[in-house]
Amino acid sequence: MNVIWIVADTFRRDHVGCYGNRVIRTPALDALAARGVVFDRHYIAGFPTMPARADHATGRWTISFMRWEPLPADVTTLAQLLGAAGFHTAACVDTPFYVRGGMNYDRGFQTFFTIPSQEGSLTRLDARRGHESRDTRAWWRVEEDRNAPRTLTTAMHWLERHYTEDFFLYVDTWDPHEPWDAPPWYTELYWPGYDGEVIAPVYGYWRDTPGLTEEKVRKAHATYMGEITMVDTWIGRLLRTAENMGLLDKTVVIFTSDHGFYFGEHGGLFGKMTYARRADGSLPTHRDAMAGWARSPLYEELVALPLLVAAPGGRPGRYSGLTSAIDLMPTVLDCLGQPIPGWVEGRSLRPVLGDPRAPGRDFVISTLPFANPDDAVNSVDNVSRKLEAPLVTTVTSAEWSFLYMPEAGGSELFHLPSDPRQESSVLSKHPDVARDHHRMLVEFMRQTRVPPALAAPRQELRL
Repeated sequence: MNVIWIVADTFRRDHVGCYGNRVIRTPALDALAARGVVFDRHYIAGFPTMPARADHATGRWTISFMRWEPLPADVTTLAQLLGAAGFHTAACVDTPFYVRGGMNYDRGFQTFFTIPSQEGSLTRLDARRGHESRDTRAWWRVEEDRNAPRTLTTAMHWLERHYTEDFFLYVDTWDPHEPWDAPPWYTELYWPGYDGEVIAPVYGYWRDTPGLTEEKVRKAHATYMGEITMVDTWIGRLLRTAENMGLLDKTVVIFTSDHGFYFGEHGGLFGKMTYARRADGSLPTHRDAMAGWARSPLYEELVALPLLVAAPGGRPGRYSGLTSAIDLMPTVLDCLGQPIPGWVEGRSLRPVLGDPRAPGRDFVISTLPFANPDDAVNSVDNVSRKLEAPLVTTVTSAEWSFLYMPEAGGSELFHLPSDPRQESSVLSKHPDVARDHHRMLVEFMRQTRVPPALAAPRQELRL
């Protein structure tokens, strides 16, 4: 048995056909869903980019003992375990932070391909010459030159050489992360007459940004949708290659993401976090390395992930139980017949692949790695920025979404069956539900040994 695990960054669950979207074209993922299990309640654990990859690599609640940082020396990865068991472990990535700046997320991979030219840290930005990727992007001539096509093509080429072996292949493309610059014909599917304008998100509220209009946000969304269809197209080519090689009868295929994105929801959010205003009241930009983070809520658009798993011999269908990103690592081990170490905190989803009635989690936790105001954290990129407000941690249960903030007045509660878009907090009507979910968080911090300095400010619910 083999595994192909595909990650597409910033890929919203509600933007896939098999999750009910009737506008965006995702035929390859829909076909994968038709022969596998569609997970309807899969959620992030660590947020954003590299905390999510740490969860994938370790199967642990890394939010409790790591930040955006290199993998600690005493942490064992999935790739290490599988390599030791005789599998050929390979990764093809264009997400720019796996090895940059001392990061070591290639640990355990016997073969590791990294594709350059995705935008990344300000530390790699030259004010006179632009970003490191300027030359690579200037050389783009055809669709195949772009990142997702190159990354997925590299995976196809690797399979050509190694498809007869027992393997674990991890494929990670940063698309549809911004900048949203797929070939124009993809955007034209959703914005006829597209003029080629690439709009950058503001990581704040678009109405507060001079020159940004609702129409521009909608155009940005159209370019994002174009990238989704481009990514789906190349995933389809990879999976067709695997099918032609006879691999689908002996290979588990996984598709997921690390988080979603806001395009004007919840009062006009446009990004995935919110910059704090400067002292003069103005809004910073990505280029402002001194910018801090204001209150950054984690609503469903961010925390609800797509997860599709097609396994040989599995029963196609849908699963409505709660699952977490940390559950994927032990699932891979289980599907490959490998023991799951006792230190793994995730739960294998293999039983679900044959029985959709298998129980899910009682609740899941989604958050940036725990930190306090005035702490410097690396979020969005690998630039340290100060937290100007306490983190918002989301506790999701069967019916409820509780956004917890240590400060009074900062928490929100939503009843998802009756308010799936989270438009009206019912915290004042159901304080008992909020208290129950806060107790879940407190017990979670105790069980995962969150350091006292980080757990103490979160021991109380201040309504």
